[in-house]
Amino acid sequence: MTPDRSRRRSGGVLLHPTSLPGAHGIGELGPHARAFADTIADMGLGWWQMLPIGPTGYGDSPYQSPSTFAGNPLLISFDDLVEEGLMTEDEAGDHPPFPAGRVDYDRVIPERTRLLAGTTEAFPTRASSTHRRAFDDFVDRHGPVWLHDFALFTALKRAHRLEPWWRWDDGLRLRRPGDLANARTHLAPSIRAVLIEQYLFNRQFGRLRRHAAARGVRLIGDLPIFVAHDSADVWGHPDLFHLDEHGQPTVVAGVPPDYFSATGQRWGNPLYAWERHERDGFSWWKERMRRSLELFDLVRIDHFRGFSASWHIPANEETAVVGKWVPAPGIELFDALTDTLGAMPVIAEDLGLITADVEALRDRYGFPGMKVLQFGFESESAHALDRFRTNVVAYTGTHDNDTALGWWRDPDERRAPERALARSQLGLEATEDGFARALITVLFESIADTVIVPLQDILESGSEARMNTPGVEGGNWRWRFTTEEIDADRIHWLRTLANRTGRGD
Repeated sequence: MTPDRSRRRSGGVLLHPTSLPGAHGIGELGPHARAFADTIADMGLGWWQMLPIGPTGYGDSPYQSPSTFAGNPLLISFDDLVEEGLMTEDEAGDHPPFPAGRVDYDRVIPERTRLLAGTTEAFPTRASSTHRRAFDDFVDRHGPVWLHDFALFTALKRAHRLEPWWRWDDGLRLRRPGDLANARTHLAPSIRAVLIEQYLFNRQFGRLRRHAAARGVRLIGDLPIFVAHDSADVWGHPDLFHLDEHGQPTVVAGVPPDYFSATGQRWGNPLYAWERHERDGFSWWKERMRRSLELFDLVRIDHFRGFSASWHIPANEETAVVGKWVPAPGIELFDALTDTLGAMPVIAEDLGLITADVEALRDRYGFPGMKVLQFGFESESAHALDRFRTNVVAYTGTHDNDTALGWWRDPDERRAPERALARSQLGLEATEDGFARALITVLFESIADTVIVPLQDILESGSEARMNTPGVEGGNWRWRFTTEEIDADRIHWLRTLANRTGRGD
């Protein structure tokens, strides 16, 4: 289905909540998030797209999470906790000053973890009766599906000084009932703290979604197709993945060599044992999608081609050169999801080398694919404006791209022909002035039903604002904007453009 058949042409902004402003070191789900939803509405737009909002793992990446169901406690708003009497103002401010324009994870994580621990410890005495009932309802509803396993997994990780689950004692690694029962008893306070964290995240995210909806802004989430090896999902359901008797993957995910990499990309995620998912009617996937749709109005599925076939790399291979394409039961999966949950509000991330079978799977369910205008100036590009169709979600760039202005400034001479074509198509002189706005303008004028612009491009920011550089470890996911950067002129310009191109409210 298209993102919204009742509103064929629409527009939105891509911004991860960690990039929001605020005094507590990282973007939160509180007042600044609600104010940003107001800003999107003031721009005349109707979508706010986020990256995955689960707890972060390796490299602070939202795409490597210890749970596909849980929320990231780093996003819990201290301001909202103070408002509800769950944290005092003195407690909320009991941390050193943090930089305004970036996230210093090495300092933010321990400070916020310390302060949040105080809140969860005080929760039983500070929480109102309404809070306590809501907490009990949240645990009753989500506990059997994912929450109890995640809380125990997190408590065990903390008790084991963050050692991965396959290095735990056999009884815990293999989930022997007696060992799990003992762990639940001994780690009860830590487990309860995790339950409270997840309740607070869920409550605050729900408040944000309701506030956004009242302003006519809907939320787009991001669902990575694969999950992290060191996750509650794999530990709790080892039979659903290709693992050996020691809990190690026998094959891992990635993509084969292509134009961009002579050795391909070896991601390392364990791959699904699809036949076992099929045998139980894809119950884990149903719960995963159900949870995503509790939080979001529309879900972008990363690496959609993996539902047609995935590149299986033997786990002992250091690169992705050796591997094979193994078919996946995409039709059976999406038929089962549709039968249970109804029509799927999904964006299919179909970037890269996409084959006819992937396109057929996408089109069978009417899922919009993606176009990225930054790629549209390459020779024979499938992302060129004249290759757009209506049922797509089109972007100036994604979280993995440089900003529009950073792309324009790239000194690599191999980009010179692309810049020349961009100048010709956008009607620009040889300077960078106005490039980001020109790119946004042609995107909004395109035939794509839905267009999404990273906030960095609206702000006309350079490469210093890039969110992620694939293949580069360290320094990613840190960018934040400051409140004064979104001025009235930018809001008015975008609202005028949205209205002129039929994407306004």
